[in-house]
Amino acid sequence: MEKKHKKYEQLIEMCKGLPPAPTAVVHPCDESSLAGALDAARLDLIAPILVGPAARIRALAASLGLDVSPYHIVDVPHSHASAQKAVEVVRMGQAEALMKGSLHTDELMTEVVARDTGLRTARRISHCFIMDVPGHADTLIITDAAVNILPTLEEKVDIVQNAIDLAHAIGIVEARVAILSATESVSPKVPSTIEAAALCKMADRGQITGAILDGPLALDNAISLDAARVKKIDSPVAGRANILVVPDLEAGNMLAKSLTFLAGADSAGIVLGARVPIILTSRADSVLARLASCAVAVLVAKARRDQAARAVS
Repeated sequence: MEKKHKKYEQLIEMCKGLPPAPTAVVHPCDESSLAGALDAARLDLIAPILVGPAARIRALAASLGLDVSPYHIVDVPHSHASAQKAVEVVRMGQAEALMKGSLHTDELMTEVVARDTGLRTARRISHCFIMDVPGHADTLIITDAAVNILPTLEEKVDIVQNAIDLAHAIGIVEARVAILSATESVSPKVPSTIEAAALCKMADRGQITGAILDGPLALDNAISLDAARVKKIDSPVAGRANILVVPDLEAGNMLAKSLTFLAGADSAGIVLGARVPIILTSRADSVLARLASCAVAVLVAKARRDQAARAVS
């Protein structure tokens, strides 16, 4: 049996020797968000910029026995102002990642996607879970389970490409993308199967790059070679997928949480498609999952720096 958490430990190990990513931590006003940011700082994953009510952050730190004196605190009065200011810090070039603290995801993302003052790019913003499932050989990327509720085919192109780029950033050499549905057969009665077939053809034509796509695939024959053989599905993805693209947010959220609470998986979370990676954590996350989310953001930020350097040269 593979050692539990090995995949996340490898992600953190990949960040050794890299400079800590300057990270705007948005409203770290509860124990899990403040302690999580400082844990990541102690491992030199991030250089936190704490954005929130300064007196409240210092009082919380004192009550927890944490030292925030080495870190810059940007004093703002409340969570909404924290989200606004953190986005501004990124736009000014002072941070290359955002980290969600003790505010609602919607409150943060509203500022991120604001048309004139946010962090939009040409890409659709999407979320990926990076799952460490005990007993499963590969790291699994699940998308989108947190941002896009019912994505269109056009939006799924960006969702898929964001996940592929993430896979390369975290060291997955061959990205194998399964477009999931309830069945592996294309059926006009199941719209997700039609979209899956279209996405695969788009990859054939170079509209999606950097990975092998197959779909529609049911979950069993996407991740189990035995199930793929029984169904006589012969493809380089079936049974070996490391990226799972779900039909909609509900399906993705239930899949990720099923793996977490029934299979003992850890789930790191990252939002992609904005100017910088956004670390989304939950109060239910383990310490290691929080650190892994930070490690993923560091690796994504590095990949973006490398891409920018290649574009200049």
